[in-house]
Amino acid sequence: MAKIHGLLDLGKRGLMINQSALQTTSHNIANRATEGYSRQRVDIQTNPAVSEGNHRIGTGAMAAGISRTNNPWLEKQIEREGSNLAFAEGRATGLQKIESVFNEQTVKGLNGSITDFFNSFRELANNPESAVARTVVRDTSQGLIKNFQDVDRQVDGLTAELNRQVEGGIVQVNELTKEIAGLNSKILSVENTGAAANDERDRRDLLVKRLADQVDITYAEDSKTGMLNITAGKTGILVAGTSYEQLRTSRTADNKMQVLFELSKGGMVVDITEQFKRGSIGGAIDVRDNIVSDIKNQLEVLSYNISNEVNKAHMEGFDRNGKQGQLLFDIPQDGQFVIQDLKLNQAILEDTGLIAAAAKPNSVGDNTTANVIHSLQFKPLMEDGKYTFDDFYNAKVGQIGTLTQRENSTFETQKNIVDQLKNMREGISGVNLDEEAAKMIEFQKSFEASARVIKMADEMFDTVLNMKRL
Repeated sequence: MAKIHGLLDLGKRGLMINQSALQTTSHNIANRATEGYSRQRVDIQTNPAVSEGNHRIGTGAMAAGISRTNNPWLEKQIEREGSNLAFAEGRATGLQKIESVFNEQTVKGLNGSITDFFNSFRELANNPESAVARTVVRDTSQGLIKNFQDVDRQVDGLTAELNRQVEGGIVQVNELTKEIAGLNSKILSVENTGAAANDERDRRDLLVKRLADQVDITYAEDSKTGMLNITAGKTGILVAGTSYEQLRTSRTADNKMQVLFELSKGGMVVDITEQFKRGSIGGAIDVRDNIVSDIKNQLEVLSYNISNEVNKAHMEGFDRNGKQGQLLFDIPQDGQFVIQDLKLNQAILEDTGLIAAAAKPNSVGDNTTANVIHSLQFKPLMEDGKYTFDDFYNAKVGQIGTLTQRENSTFETQKNIVDQLKNMREGISGVNLDEEAAKMIEFQKSFEASARVIKMADEMFDTVLNMKRL
């Protein structure tokens, strides 16, 4: 009788194991398209055998657990390279927007306005007595100012857009850290029972990758509890077990969004903005603080030098009325130059006769000063005599183009690396529908066979019971 009971137990365990395997296979198929999901398998082991005289009789199989097919080292690589990809993408996108501001091919840009401005003085030199030529000088001067200010506003707009990207990214970071801390708690609770928190770990791995796409992070798993501890940059401890901390943003005096971290509750707040060297937020900060700021400064240098050099030459000349020339451009003399404050001298705006063309008073037809101002365009007056105005501007535009091209290439290279790593992960952890279908048929047949074992044991019981009736 004991052996018949053993057959019943063996068949029962077979049914349960294959039912679990079928359910796990169905779970795999259902999550075929779930991002970050790792294929799961029931770990089947031989059930401990029992002694029967001089023999050891097998008692079937047992489910040791359900494990996920996962390579932690590869997951770490995807996280790191994905963070580098997000950084490269952030830089490439930012540079493309900068490049569009200085697009001299599709629209008449700043370079064209500079040329028109100096050409108007050439026309004035050709006809120094003409009131029309002076009107053209006034109009091109205003056009130059407007173009400088328009480009400056667009550059400021890029800074504002990058600020919004940083601010929005920090909001996402805070949401992710909160969920990761919650998953830490769930994983601890599940695995304390001896089970494996496969789905929770998959979800947490995915969120860590998304977090790394935003900011530069380091993390480590507690080998005893299975919980992750995550740090942003070098000092921002985002997740510590089941607790989490929120990053904050604040605008600086120079209109830049900075990232702040509170070291302790109600304690010291530190600026960790410069600690982000990866992720999309790191890319936005890098473009904003290094490239956009430099472009804005170079624009101010160019506009100030043009205005100042023209003013010096203009003040040495004489206007149509024979009087000493005055400032053509109204610029601050205290060194606090801002492009948006640049404007044409109000007196010249109202009376173009005050525009100087002559080098001597009451010299009809004298065009010396107009020629001097026109020739400024071709003199090396930028960066200690290294560049003319045109060369300086064209060098900066060319530099932007080169940086954009290089960053696009870096982005494409990094994308290929990440795609290759993801393909490797798919080969290891991904769900193959053909394989799962074959497994399903296998487990189905095993389930049916286990049911037949139970049926056979039941028939054996009937035979024994019928023997007693005879």
